[in-house]
Amino acid sequence: MARHEGRDSLSGIEKPAVEASENYTHNEQPNTGNLNVRAMDPEERIRIEKSLLRKLDARCSYFVVIYILNYLDRNNIGAARLKGLQEDLKLSDTQYATCLSILYVGYILMQIPSNMFINRIPRPSLYISAVMTIWGLISTLTGLAKGFGGMVVIRFLLGFVEAAFLPGALLILSKWYTRRELTKRNAILFCGNLISNAFSSLVGAGVLSNMDGVLGHRAWRWLFYIEGAATMFVAVLAAFILPDLPTNSRGFTEEELLVAQLRMTEDVGEADSDSADMGIFDGLIMVVKDWKVYLMMLTFTAYTTGLSFNAFFPTLTGTLGLAYVPTLLLSAPPWVFACIFSLINAWHSDRKQEKFGHIVGPICMGLVGFVISMATLNKAARYVALFLQAGSYAGFIVFYSWISSSFPRPPAKRAVALAMINAFSQLGNVAGSYVWDLKENGYRKSYGIVTAMFGVTVVGCWVIRMVLVDQNKKLALGEESAWEVHDDVANQTARVEGLKSEGADLKPQIGFRYLV
Repeated sequence: MARHEGRDSLSGIEKPAVEASENYTHNEQPNTGNLNVRAMDPEERIRIEKSLLRKLDARCSYFVVIYILNYLDRNNIGAARLKGLQEDLKLSDTQYATCLSILYVGYILMQIPSNMFINRIPRPSLYISAVMTIWGLISTLTGLAKGFGGMVVIRFLLGFVEAAFLPGALLILSKWYTRRELTKRNAILFCGNLISNAFSSLVGAGVLSNMDGVLGHRAWRWLFYIEGAATMFVAVLAAFILPDLPTNSRGFTEEELLVAQLRMTEDVGEADSDSADMGIFDGLIMVVKDWKVYLMMLTFTAYTTGLSFNAFFPTLTGTLGLAYVPTLLLSAPPWVFACIFSLINAWHSDRKQEKFGHIVGPICMGLVGFVISMATLNKAARYVALFLQAGSYAGFIVFYSWISSSFPRPPAKRAVALAMINAFSQLGNVAGSYVWDLKENGYRKSYGIVTAMFGVTVVGCWVIRMVLVDQNKKLALGEESAWEVHDDVANQTARVEGLKSEGADLKPQIGFRYLV
């Protein structure tokens, strides 16, 4: 009940508006007809869409700030280790690795329930603001840890609460941006991740160099106090800045909200809404039955294991044999390079509407970096290798948009798929916490393990691509559908597109193809 082949979104066909309603809930359909846009011509549509994207990009850019702090709060333990955290808390190497890995246990447990919840609420901005405030407080408490037991509890709780952010942000972005736009926006979001790797080193260098002994506290404790307080401040502003849904978000005109819904409907041929008949667990059930999810889970976990070097990046930079401040400062440039390269790679992926090559290409670059690190102890060569390794993150970003585009409808399924694949992949971070305990010969054995994991990732991506190519062939022949059509969602689609559902032979999935 959506899209006719050849229908032009800019044709000027009369379309009724969808009212922006603060009372919109999961099972309600948006009202139509309150806004008269019958005179909207192609130029007017383009003008409104540009205004919408300007506002949306500006507000969604705040996700980058949040992600920087999310990653800082999670990974500042690496910088703190260089200035005495492990010695002060009397942690063995295995206990320190446990403190790293336990965070991902909480992270894994909470992601799916959180995304199922965020998909059903009308104001996700308030939810993200609340959980961010809580994790900022927990991060601050890290500076009060006295030993292994306290650190393990704090890190578990931190992961449990932080789990809400990334899959939630990815879901919100997928509700506003089309498949031709999403990879670039995901890349901008993940620049928060990459910048935080650089920024954490710079902040760590400043705090660890100048605050040791201030008010009787070690410098590494001040690192947690300062970064946790910054997180709580940013969390309060998030409630007012982040967008909610294309049906009810404040700060947009009614015309802009209408166009936002039209864009998502035109993207795949169906309104981005769940049926009123769907229960709270239906999205989970659909995901469990789709075997593409399991392929992506295994592949993404191997990829995450291969990227586990990021948590140990200051330590790996330390193999250059420099003092701790130069080590932290030299940790920053590779991540700046990775951010720039990721944006270019994502832009090209969106332009070509291609995923496989834009994932495997950066992985191959990372493999070269791993081989260099295994082959030589030369300082210059190993530092160049760190740039190549950091650049392998570019494919990781494209993979996230591949997940969203492979489960386009209904939103409940997409929400769970994003969370389940991302949650399972955190097992790679758990394993990675122990992979980098092999210090001999400049971590040569560790590099060998992540090299193997990147190889598994390439094979997994190839299999996923073949599966999607086969499904596209079946879609073209009409042998299967990409998702089940529900009458109420089909009626909503018809209203949004200005079509009459009564007696119309509308086929919502005509023209839809998976991106490969």
